[in-house]
Amino acid sequence: MASGGGEQFPPQRQERQPGKEHEMEPTPQFTSHDYKPSGKLQGKVALVTGGDSGIGRAVCHCYVQEGATVAFTFVKDREHKDANDLLQILMQAKASNVKDPIAIAVPDLGYDETCKKVVDEVVNSFGRIDILVNNAAEQYKCSTIEEIDEARLERVFRTNIFAQFFITRHALKHMKEGSAIINTTSIVAYKGNPELLDYTATKGAIVAFTRGLALQLVSKGIRVNGVAPGPIWTPLIPASFSEEEVKKFGSEVPMKRAGQPIEVAPCYVFLACNHCSSYITGQVLHPNGGAIVNG
Repeated sequence: MASGGGEQFPPQRQERQPGKEHEMEPTPQFTSHDYKPSGKLQGKVALVTGGDSGIGRAVCHCYVQEGATVAFTFVKDREHKDANDLLQILMQAKASNVKDPIAIAVPDLGYDETCKKVVDEVVNSFGRIDILVNNAAEQYKCSTIEEIDEARLERVFRTNIFAQFFITRHALKHMKEGSAIINTTSIVAYKGNPELLDYTATKGAIVAFTRGLALQLVSKGIRVNGVAPGPIWTPLIPASFSEEEVKKFGSEVPMKRAGQPIEVAPCYVFLACNHCSSYITGQVLHPNGGAIVNG
């Protein structure tokens, strides 16, 4: 994971979102020999949306290593292989006293009824939710605002921010004092991105949602924080950008390279662990390769 520059990845392109991790070259790094678990989340139950690949996969793996029982969502009829691969990975990584992970297929997370079903399945399986990670997202390029019609705007907002509202409102019924909510936003919320205008708008909304919800829940002892990754090598990248853009992805940040999911996932461990971050709420961490955002 040393610094680099110029060409970052072999040229590649996936024609549909969500992208597929198993088709990427190289596949994203979701684990590292340098990561040393220490039981930070022992006995906790975690729900991670969009957990089958990318940052979500690395978060699920770290959580299981730290002693949590994990449920994650994935897109039905599109991400089954990635989801099944992750289930096998988690089964091998979990301790014997941790319940088996579950993968929940969803047709569209952007609707309230779907989110309620997800939460109900987790609670029926494990009895409660201690950690909620709102991570599912999609993005599409544009040259001008005129390209973003009503259907596309609704599509992106439903996945990226509506789902966070809906799943949180249902999960909170099963979360107690000491629980944690972690929302995935992005560096683009702070720096802007003219080619990802609607995506950028949703990520800004997530920052505001995180801050407001943190203040709303502070009296209940539930902490709410966010993570704003910079350029990270995930399936979203080849599914969003051209082959030429993929080749140079990440080279614009001070470290001159894209990050790997395992370089982001420990932020989610830190924010979920009460003895690490008990005095932190309403904040956003910035694993972004050195970009200064003053956010």
